[in-house]
Amino acid sequence: MNEQLVLNHLIVSNPFVDRFNEGGPFFMSLILICLLLSVFLLVKGFIALKKTREQSEKMLKLTVDSSLLGLVLGFLGSVIGLITAFDSIEAFGDPDPAIFAGGLKVSLLTATFGLFSFVIARIGILILRWNLKEEKKD
Repeated sequence: MNEQLVLNHLIVSNPFVDRFNEGGPFFMSLILICLLLSVFLLVKGFIALKKTREQSEKMLKLTVDSSLLGLVLGFLGSVIGLITAFDSIEAFGDPDPAIFAGGLKVSLLTATFGLFSFVIARIGILILRWNLKEEKKD
């Protein structure tokens, strides 16, 4: 029972989970799916590198597409968040700067997560491309 309580406390009070929820679970979940898909495709591409070059190149192209999708979803979520923040400012008239700053922070979380997922995928893409070129030389 005590272990379950500690596990729940770690999950609920995790700063990454807090940021994830602050950024809006819908867009953050879509970006997370793109990140996980990119990592899966990269792993599959590295495994296929030992078998067939064509399969590895196909996984590389799919990884590029999924990483770009995560990046674009991040910026789309950011723009939608900014529009929502400006709508609330328009509705209230003269807003408190703290409320405005909070709205900006939330809108930038999706863009940050999209950029993070893109960078992680790009590092894997570069390594896989390098391995494909090395294999072609042999």
